[in-house]
Amino acid sequence: MRGVRVPLHLLAAAGVAVVALPVLALLAAAARGSGDLWPHLIRHVLPGAAVETLLLLAGVGAVVVGVGTGTAWLVACHRFPGRRVLSAALVLPLALPAYVSAYAWLDVLHPAGPVQSGLRALLAPLEMGPLPMPEIRSLPGCVTVMGSVLYPYVYLPARAAFLAQGAELVQAGRGLGAGGFRLFRSIALPLAWPAVAAGASLALLEALNDVGAAEFLGVRTLTVSVYVTWITRSSLAGAAQVALAILVLVAGLLALESWARARLRGRGAGREGAVPVLRTLSPLAGWLAALSCLIPVLLGFLIPAAYLAWAAWGRVAAFGPPRELGAWIGNSATLSAAATLLTLPAALALAMAARGEALPDRRPVLGRALLRAGRLGYALPGGLVAVGLVVAFGALDGLTEDWARPLPALSGTASALVAAYFVRFLAIPAGGLDAGYAGIRPQLDWSARAMGAGPGRILARVHLPLLAPSLLAAALLVFLDTMKELPATLLLRPFDRETLATALYAEAARGTYEEGAVAALALVAAGLPVIALLVLGGRPPGGQPGLSARG
Repeated sequence: MRGVRVPLHLLAAAGVAVVALPVLALLAAAARGSGDLWPHLIRHVLPGAAVETLLLLAGVGAVVVGVGTGTAWLVACHRFPGRRVLSAALVLPLALPAYVSAYAWLDVLHPAGPVQSGLRALLAPLEMGPLPMPEIRSLPGCVTVMGSVLYPYVYLPARAAFLAQGAELVQAGRGLGAGGFRLFRSIALPLAWPAVAAGASLALLEALNDVGAAEFLGVRTLTVSVYVTWITRSSLAGAAQVALAILVLVAGLLALESWARARLRGRGAGREGAVPVLRTLSPLAGWLAALSCLIPVLLGFLIPAAYLAWAAWGRVAAFGPPRELGAWIGNSATLSAAATLLTLPAALALAMAARGEALPDRRPVLGRALLRAGRLGYALPGGLVAVGLVVAFGALDGLTEDWARPLPALSGTASALVAAYFVRFLAIPAGGLDAGYAGIRPQLDWSARAMGAGPGRILARVHLPLLAPSLLAAALLVFLDTMKELPATLLLRPFDRETLATALYAEAARGTYEEGAVAALALVAAGLPVIALLVLGGRPPGGQPGLSARG
C-alpha cells in the first residue's frame, strides 16, 4: 500500500499521540516528584504492594489458564450432555464486572447472607457451633473471584484455536495411539498455546488494572496503592511514581502477548482445516465434563447475578425502580457507542500500518512500533488515564483561552471521558484486527495488485470482508468494556451525567447495596445482548465458530 503509506502512518501516529498524552503528563508529574514522599514509598509501600500484586497475578493467571483452556478443549473436541448450551454460557462472566462480582460474593458469603444462614438452619439440630467458613476478604478469595470472571479471556481464543487446528491433526494423533489427555497435552495444547498466552496476558492486564474488587476484598495491590497515595495523601506526583512500578509489570505482560502474536502468525497455515470430529465421551465422563463446564458458569455469573436479581427485586418490590434508571442506561450506551466509533478507525489504521505492504523482503518496523505504542493505554489504570488527561486538557485549555477565538474547553466534558475510553480501549480493536490480518495471506494482496487493484480497493474488497468477524468482535468488546469502566468514568464524567457504573459505585459507597443492586443488574442485563452477539456472531453459516476474544 505504497500510495497510502504516509497518510496511513500519520493517522496511526495521531492515535498513538492521544494514547501518549496522559502517559507523558504522568511522567512529567512523576519527574517533578515529591522528595519527602519517595523514600516512604520505597520503604513502606512498594515492597508489600509488589508482592501482593505478583501473588494475585500468579493466582489469577493459573485460574484463567486452567479453567479457560480446559473448558475450551472440552466443548471444542468432545460431545457430552449440555455441550451446546455450556459452550455459550461459558462466555457469560464477561458481562459481570469484577467489582460487581466481588460485592455480590461478599454479601452471599456474609455471616448474615444466604449461604451461612442456610447452613446454620440446616445444621442447627447438630449443635455444631460457629461454622468454619473460608474468608473471602483475602488473597485466595480475590484470586477466586477475579479468576471466575476473567477466564473467558482465555476460553474464547483457546476454543477458536482448538477448532482451527483441523481434523487432520487430531485424527493423525488418534491414529498413532494418542487419546484423551495425551492428545491434549502432546498435540492440541502446544498448537493452541500462543492463543492461550495472548488471552492470559489480557486477563492479567485486567487484573492489574482492577481497583474495586482488590480494594473491597482487602488486597493491597500496586494499583490500589496508587489510589491510596492519590486520595489519602493528595499526591499526584507520588501516585505517578508508584505507577511507574506498574509499568514494569505491564511491559512484561505486553512482551508475553507479542510473543504469542508472533507464534500465531507462524501457525496460520493450520487455520483452514476441517472442524475436528467430536469425540463422544462415556456417560460418566460426559457428566463430569458437563459439571466441569458448569462450575465456572455458576461461580462467574449465575450465583452473583441471581443474588443481584434477588436483591434488586426486594428493592423494586418495596420502592419501585429508581427514577433515574433510564437516564443511567442511556448515558452509558451513548458514551460507549461514541468510544466504539472513535476507536475502530484508529485501530484499523494501526493494524494496517503494522501489516505494511505484505512483502516478504520488507518488515514494517515503524508500523509494528506504532501498534505496540497504541496498545499501551490498555495497561494503564483508568484512574491514572483520567488524571493524566485532566492535567493535559487543563494545560491545553489554558493555552487556548488567550486566543481571539478560544477552542471549547475539554476539561469536565463528555469529550474528555470519551478520550479516556479511547486511550484505555484502543488496544482491544488494534490487537483484534492485527490478529485478523495475521490470518490474511500476503498472496491475496499480491494477486490483487497484479490485477491492478489499488490500496483502497484492496482494503474494501479484500481486507474488510475478511476482517468482518474481527471488526464485529472488537466493536462488541470495546462497547462492553466501556460500559463497565468505573475509575475513569468516576473522575471525568460531567456532573449532570450519571452512568450505570457510577450509580452502582455511589450506592455501594453509601452502604445502600439494595439500591445499587438495581444498577448492577441493569449493567449486567445491558451487557447480555452484546454477549449473545459475541457468541452468535462468531458462527459462520458452516457452524464453525471463528471468533476470538480480543484477538
